[in-house]
Amino acid sequence: MAGEHLMSAQRNERTAAKLATGARPVFVKILAAIGLLFLVAPILGILSRVHWLSLWSQLADPAVRDALILSAWTSAATTIIAVVVGVPLALLLARGHGWTAGFARAFVVLPLVLPPVVSGVALLALLGRTGLIGSRIDTWFGFTIPFTQVAVVVAQLFVALPFLVITVEGALRTKGRHLEQAARTLGASESRIMWSVTIPAVRTAIIAGAALCWARALGEFGATVTFAGSFPGVTQTLPIEVYYSLVTQPDRAIAISVLMIAICVVVLVSLRRSWSGRFLRDT
Repeated sequence: MAGEHLMSAQRNERTAAKLATGARPVFVKILAAIGLLFLVAPILGILSRVHWLSLWSQLADPAVRDALILSAWTSAATTIIAVVVGVPLALLLARGHGWTAGFARAFVVLPLVLPPVVSGVALLALLGRTGLIGSRIDTWFGFTIPFTQVAVVVAQLFVALPFLVITVEGALRTKGRHLEQAARTLGASESRIMWSVTIPAVRTAIIAGAALCWARALGEFGATVTFAGSFPGVTQTLPIEVYYSLVTQPDRAIAISVLMIAICVVVLVSLRRSWSGRFLRDT
């Protein structure tokens, strides 16, 4: 019985998608195919250059292993921090009004359009040994952030946080408002509303934003190499390892690229399945 309901829901979903899509002009389909091919072709190019028999030996190299471990834990730390500070920021932007919210939103979007190297220079100007805040940290605590693993996390957070904030803010603008108002009329506190109403309403968006944030952090290069450097085993992440391997060991660069593509594809496919399952349960 449950299987019949599931199949019926899937059929209804496909029928609704067809009705919503409708017929499209031929030239739209052609241009869309060109755009998709432009995105797919480079991936096919990488796969065509892989030496599959030596792939594992390339990835088992100690330098690659160290870069993978570093990228794994720094991108995970970045994502956790981004969720902790990004969800409240998204909530304030979604519920805010006036020029202050617009001003804050502009700075949230700014790292998306800044050249990554400029992001690294900006972080150096702020947190470098002679930077606005970095000089005081060095004087008071004797610690410098640049060219450390902390700098890797900071660089990743600067460029990846907007992905989570924008995703969650978009969901907050369309969900939860009427439920929040109903909770207020019942006398619920703002903290209880946030944890019991607002967060559950945009849970899927938070997961999606966290995934995008993690993927962006994993692939960050420009700001990281500028602010954190490229010291093997210390700050040399997978993208930096790809860059240097491309000159001396191109086969290893391709192997690492395939690994990163595979990781991102697995995460995105897993999330897609969770979204579909949630949709079917809700319907």
